[in-house]
Amino acid sequence: MATQQLSLTLVIPVYNEAAFLPGALETLFAELAGVDAAVDVILAENGSTDGTADVGRRLGKTYPNLRVIELPEPDYGGAMRAGFLAAEGDWVVNSDIDYFSGPFMARVVEIADEADVVLASKRDPESDDRRSPLRRLATWTFNQVLRFMLGSKVSDTHGIKALRREVIADVAANVISRQDLFDTELVIRAEKKGWRIRELPIVVEEQRETKSSLLTRIPRTLKGVWKIRKALRASSK
Repeated sequence: MATQQLSLTLVIPVYNEAAFLPGALETLFAELAGVDAAVDVILAENGSTDGTADVGRRLGKTYPNLRVIELPEPDYGGAMRAGFLAAEGDWVVNSDIDYFSGPFMARVVEIADEADVVLASKRDPESDDRRSPLRRLATWTFNQVLRFMLGSKVSDTHGIKALRREVIADVAANVISRQDLFDTELVIRAEKKGWRIRELPIVVEEQRETKSSLLTRIPRTLKGVWKIRKALRASSK
């Protein structure tokens, strides 16, 4: 009897990306053609003012396995959460519109029986991180904060990742974070619950400079990590 093909849902939060979407999706779907799985894509639009959702729906005529969900307010983590909960694939993958990887998704398919969470680690010794030294330092520092404050042993929570839908069903409802830290808390809660985590090397080559400022994110991130620490301690009592 033939083995049923694995299904993956790729969730991409988008905000004011009307001009960037057409070219990015052309590249994305070209990469997805090399993934041996049934793949659908959710654009989780949140609070855009430039017609991003309309552009996404129009592009859905070109890419039938593309759909758009809309949130009224700009909230990256909230958009990610909504996309995760709307996903129907066996695995849910998260990336940004300017940083994705078909080869990573193909590797997830290959090792799907060996893990429950798969992380594309920018800090893996075999990774090729082409970002600026400042961005690489920020990733290292953030990981040290997570290790010290939350006891996490993974090397990188803030990048492309894939999770079994069962993992999301198990831990997503308890995640308190929005904005930047939803995915980080989701991974750490999965780690605390004992789900099998596998980290893979990745080529890190973003298609443009990041939109957000590191300086403005630092206080918000530290405050968010402290809130996660308090929530995890409260749930363990």
